[in-house]
Amino acid sequence: MNLWNAILIGFKEIWAHKFRSLLTMLGIILGVSSLVAMSALVKGMEVGAKEALIAIGGLQKVRIEPQDVPIQQWQLKDQAVGVTINDVYALEASAPLVTKISPEMRLFGATASKKGKSFRPWNCTGVWPVALEMYEHVIHYGRMFNEIDDEMARNVCVIGTGVRDELFGSPEDIGEEINPVGETININGQLFTVIGMFDHYESEQERKERELAKLQPKQAATGPKRSRGWNGRGGSFAFRMKNNTLLMPLNTVWMKFRAAGAGASKSSSTAANTVNVPDPRLSVLEVKIADVDHINIALQQIRNVLMATHKGIEDFSFRTQEEWAENINTFIHNARMSGGIIAGISLLVGGIGIMNIMLASISERVREIGIRKAVGAATEDVFVQILVESIVISVLGGLVGLIASYGLVRLIVSFSPTDNAPIITITAMAIAFFFSACVGIVAGLFPAFKAARLDPIQALRYE
Repeated sequence: MNLWNAILIGFKEIWAHKFRSLLTMLGIILGVSSLVAMSALVKGMEVGAKEALIAIGGLQKVRIEPQDVPIQQWQLKDQAVGVTINDVYALEASAPLVTKISPEMRLFGATASKKGKSFRPWNCTGVWPVALEMYEHVIHYGRMFNEIDDEMARNVCVIGTGVRDELFGSPEDIGEEINPVGETININGQLFTVIGMFDHYESEQERKERELAKLQPKQAATGPKRSRGWNGRGGSFAFRMKNNTLLMPLNTVWMKFRAAGAGASKSSSTAANTVNVPDPRLSVLEVKIADVDHINIALQQIRNVLMATHKGIEDFSFRTQEEWAENINTFIHNARMSGGIIAGISLLVGGIGIMNIMLASISERVREIGIRKAVGAATEDVFVQILVESIVISVLGGLVGLIASYGLVRLIVSFSPTDNAPIITITAMAIAFFFSACVGIVAGLFPAFKAARLDPIQALRYE
């Protein structure tokens, strides 16, 4: 039998029993659409998580943090100095695998205020200008402070849009864009001039939600003004942290804040000898390595340099983003496996339905098969015809499932909005369609064998 004729006969059988064929395809349609929809949701979450990882510097960034002296070195704890600016110079000179170094002095609990409004930035830190590249920041208004600003310890700062919104108002509330460059704000009693503002950072889903909100009528807020809190969206946290950042020159923090803190903390017996000596310790030291593939070698190189500058005292530790990346990969793998199993069960149910309907179809067409064999149809012709009919049902179900997957994704998002928009990929659609075709082949094998082995004489006698 010609393959094209077998396909045409398959379509005629489906058309002759339209409702029955639709019910048969339903399992395949649901399996394919659920597989594509689950893949789209997982892909969206993966893209959002990786966007957040890149936003904080990616896998190449390593944080060096001070830590307590190990128990085996307790006798040396009085000599431990923590992470200092001397470590920065040593790494610049002796760690070739380190491409960027950003020392940081953080002001924990610092308060910025302006005209009666006050706000505590999530990240209020003194840094070198290289922090702009280290944290993947982009200047929207003004400029980043430079080496001269740092050397002269000028009272200048660069803020994120979150700080701008709290101190000067948000563009959404005021109705026009706000440029804070040139304004003066108070940070812990010191007046600072805002010389720059970073871009606004947000996930793709947040951007779409913000654009949609602009098109909808604004509702008046009820009750007193308050923060609605963090919504727990893991990927958005990185973007919000960047938006709520206030950066100052490192020397400014060292001289203007650390000096006062060091002088106030001295006891009366020693204050006369060391008055207002700035605290030299860094809060953290951020470094970026040349290549993620050589991260272990780079960390060993950094450790060797720091052990030399710290005189063998290991009062520092490393923090990388590897665990975050591994957690992302593990979560994505588990989500894909769970979604694949659920979709696979749907396809299995669909395959059972196809096998059932093909067996019923054979029972209805026993005399027809007997007549075909009697007039010269070979066994393989009957086998191919039944198998092709099964494949046609599964392929049609797969195509309808691909179309239905778009509607299913929109339905899921409308009932349960996700942090990142689902992304339907060609790969997922191809895999789902391939498996639907395979289900049709497997489900049609047994009915095809049964039909091909019918005895023509017995089949002609069948009532």
